[in-house]
Amino acid sequence: MAGKGKGFQIFSNIIMILLSASAVLPFVLLVVSSITSEATITKYGYSFLPRDIDFTAYQYLFMSGGKILRSYGMTIIVAGIGTTLNICMTMAIGYLLSKRDLPGRNLISFFIFFTMLFSGGMIPGYIVWSQVMHVSDTIFGLICPNLMMSAFNVILMRTYFTTNVPVELCEAAEMDSCSQIGILIHISIPLSKPMISTLSLFAMLAYWNDWINGLYYLVRNKDLYTIQNVLNTMQNNVQFLKDYASSGMGDFASSIPSLGVRMAIAVISIVPIMVAYPFFQKSFVRGIVIGGVKG
Repeated sequence: MAGKGKGFQIFSNIIMILLSASAVLPFVLLVVSSITSEATITKYGYSFLPRDIDFTAYQYLFMSGGKILRSYGMTIIVAGIGTTLNICMTMAIGYLLSKRDLPGRNLISFFIFFTMLFSGGMIPGYIVWSQVMHVSDTIFGLICPNLMMSAFNVILMRTYFTTNVPVELCEAAEMDSCSQIGILIHISIPLSKPMISTLSLFAMLAYWNDWINGLYYLVRNKDLYTIQNVLNTMQNNVQFLKDYASSGMGDFASSIPSLGVRMAIAVISIVPIMVAYPFFQKSFVRGIVIGGVKG
């Protein structure tokens, strides 16, 4: 039996090593490709070891250093405000729906679930946000449409409150004249930190990676561009110079590393998330495990 247990442990370790390598190696290839010269990539293809180190791609990006720093700041502001609003609304609605004596609870839950299956579509949504809510060319155009509320997250939060917050504890607080807001703040939220951290990470990633809202709702005010919009614009500019450069700009256009720029753009956009993730990892894993067992 001991031999079988040891053999299974070795097999499990090999599988975990392979899975870890499959997650790490693509990022290594991404970084190496971003510092490899365009000619080397074109001639030899992508490699895990750089043949000819060249930082031209990063030099091209940081030629607009002020624009990138400003867009980073805007992304942090949008992600911070958007994640806070997202979590506050998710917790409030999830807490209400976790109350079994709430009038119309099943009907409200049905309407929330219905939005996960059917929606008005992109064009009606754009008309509502731009012509009725007037969020175009404002920071609210980056925060409100599509990302400020998630029906799936509301259902997860409701389920977590229902299964992991003892009803007896809430009833005891009510007997002590504690309001529903007090129960939410002092009892439900402290007991739900793993799930809140998990949903906060989901919301932050959604805001950080979003560029659709900037594309649709920032028509004239380009100063509000987030890092994703700025990097997407730079990539389009590189492709434009490659495809449509005039004869007088041919040498300049050919010197711009389009492949390397794409890789550098990916590195710049992913590094902050990699730095932030370890701070959420413990709560994230715990929230996923508890949700998977009791959800």
